[in-house]
Amino acid sequence: MASQTTPEASQAEPSRLPLFYRDPQPLSSKVHADWRLKDGDAGFAAEAPYVPIVVGELAAAARCYPVVFAAGDAQPIAVLGLERRNLFVEDGRWALDSYVPAYVRRYPFGFIATTNPDGFALAIDAASDRVVKEGDEGIRLFEDGKPAELTKQALAFCDAFRAEANATRAFADALKAQGLLIDRRADATLPDGRKLGLEGFQVVDAEKFAKLDAGTIAEWHGRGWLALVHFHLASLERFQSLLNRQARTPAPATATDPVANAASAPEPDAPTPSKSKKVSA
Repeated sequence: MASQTTPEASQAEPSRLPLFYRDPQPLSSKVHADWRLKDGDAGFAAEAPYVPIVVGELAAAARCYPVVFAAGDAQPIAVLGLERRNLFVEDGRWALDSYVPAYVRRYPFGFIATTNPDGFALAIDAASDRVVKEGDEGIRLFEDGKPAELTKQALAFCDAFRAEANATRAFADALKAQGLLIDRRADATLPDGRKLGLEGFQVVDAEKFAKLDAGTIAEWHGRGWLALVHFHLASLERFQSLLNRQARTPAPATATDPVANAASAPEPDAPTPSKSKKVSA
């Protein structure tokens, strides 16, 4: 979607902050004229036992992680650990042999609810270690009062992600409407005696899925949803490899919650406004 400009970004409406974000601010050339973005690592995701994913990446995620659905809204999530830590991030680096979810790759950018007419604006997490508010390190966010190429690319990525988030909601709603999701919990005892687990998630009931009527099967095939369910079901085998990875990982130096709750997993984004997203000039 092409970006538009407005005189100035409005302040964000109060709401629960999305995963990773601590101080998201709508981008404005007046407020952030001199801000830059420097290179960074994945350290911000080191304590995330799961992240939301969208339908366009479900197949890629399912090859590396168990993919389940958060209890309640059925948001698909990639499970990254069985306690409050990410087993795929070490010393700030994401495991080279593992897929990096789009939700992680778009950070520190994202869309934020505002009082603008369309309701949303491109934002950046001002608390990110990558954000440079003074100095010459990094790449500028604005050039001559206009969004720089970096910001334009971020807007395009977030726009594409938003479209995928909408498609993901439709898929999740269909699963719920058919009554296919059932509650599950994962518990494990490691060789060193540690007890870990994951609760608050659901999986597709394979028996109910096999009994879908012909009309639903045809519709879901046309929308690509049948394949998504198969990817999800196959990914459940990854719980064993996740457990093996957990067993090879030393216990954290500081205590963590031994049971992660996937029900608290956020949706990738808030509802889509009807107009294109904006970066304030």
